[in-house]
Parts: sequence; structure tokens; C-alpha cells
Amino acid sequence: MNGKVALVTGGSRGIGAATALRLARGGADVAITYVAGKEAAEEVVRRIEQAGRRGVALRADSADTTEAADAVDRTVDALGGLDILVNNVGVGLLGPLESITPADVDRVLAVNVRGVYLTSRAAAARMGSGSRIVTIGTCMTQRVPGPGGTLYAMSKSALIGLTKALARELGGRGITANIVHPGPVDTDMNPADGPYADPQKADTALGRFGRPEEIASMVAYLAGGEAAYITGAEFSVDGGHAA
Repeated sequence: MNGKVALVTGGSRGIGAATALRLARGGADVAITYVAGKEAAEEVVRRIEQAGRRGVALRADSADTTEAADAVDRTVDALGGLDILVNNVGVGLLGPLESITPADVDRVLAVNVRGVYLTSRAAAARMGSGSRIVTIGTCMTQRVPGPGGTLYAMSKSALIGLTKALARELGGRGITANIVHPGPVDTDMNPADGPYADPQKADTALGRFGRPEEIASMVAYLAGGEAAYITGAEFSVDGGHAA
């Protein structure tokens, strides 16, 4: 990925931060977006620069129709192009059907679906042959182990259709699109020692949470040259959650 430019949405922490750093170590200059947590985003940029690459933190709310697309243009302005888009940003809202409000539905679909669509569309307009779009889904598109995940699973499942359609639409231009489904991953939002961790571990074949770096490794592979013949595909990095 030497000399490539990447944009990782939601790159200030967790899987997004690990992915941004993995791409930088692979030779890419990396822009990340964030909504809150400016200091955390700036720390990721500092670590990108320690890896010898250029980094930039962009405040952008993917729920905002303008900001979702503008993040692409701002990346191009700051770093000179765009070769890799990682759609990582997402909202995880769980709860029984009767507790989910229309406002909840609007917010989750705005971030998890509409924002990803608009960012991908803007990126495709600026990308050339050999570019990559990698989207982060969830293991809950493959298997929902219990109640409470209807809205989240629905929103992330929409990204499978988006990915396959992007692969068809952009394949003739040499641009690939793939989706990665993480299982339970040890992050600030879902810690491996949290109150809901044990059932999640039990749902995997390996009996443990994944590490953000393990997801980032798959994303980096799909973003690199060795994955040039892979597009429209789903990859589970879930510890056997769907087994």
C-alpha cells in the first residue's frame, strides 16, 4: 500500500483506530473521521505519523448527508487522492422491539446505511483503477444468537446488498468492494470483561473475544494488491460465531 491514500470512517478508537494504524504500517497515508473524542482522534494521527505516514483527523457526522460525502473531498484535499475507503463507522443500538423508537430507527439507518452509501458514492467518484472499498458489517448478519438485535442486524444486513451491488457497478473500473463481519471484539464499547461478555464468548467456537487488530488484518489484506481478484465477498472474522 505504499503511497496509497486511505479514509477510515470512525477511526478514532476500536476497530477503526486499529485499521488506520495497520494501513499506515502498510505504507498508506490515512485520514480518519470522528464525531466526539477529538483527543483520541489526534492520538491516532500522532501514531500514524510515528509510522512515517501522513495522517489527518476530520470531524464528520455520518448521519449528516452533507458531512458523510464531504469527508471524501476533505481527504482528497488534505492527502492528494483516495485509493482505499474503509466504512467502519456505525451505531450499535440493541433492545426489544417495543423499546425502539422511530427516532432510534432513523438514527441507526442514517449512520449505518445512508451514511455508508453516501460516503461510498462520493469515494467512487474520486477513485481510480485498483482502489478498494471495505465495509465493516457484523456477525449478526450471519447469525443472531438472541433477542434485541433486530434494528442493528437489519441495518448491517443492508450493507451486504450494498457491497455486492458496488462490486458489480465498479468492477469494470477495477475497483473492488468487500465486507468484513467481526464477531465480539474487545473495544471500549464492548469490553471483553464487561457485564455482557460471557454470553458473547459462549456464542463463539473459540470462546473468546477478538482483538481489533485481528479485524484490521483482514481489512488490510482486502485493501492490498494481493486481493485484486476478490470483490463482492463477505468475510467472517468472528471466532466461529456463525459456525
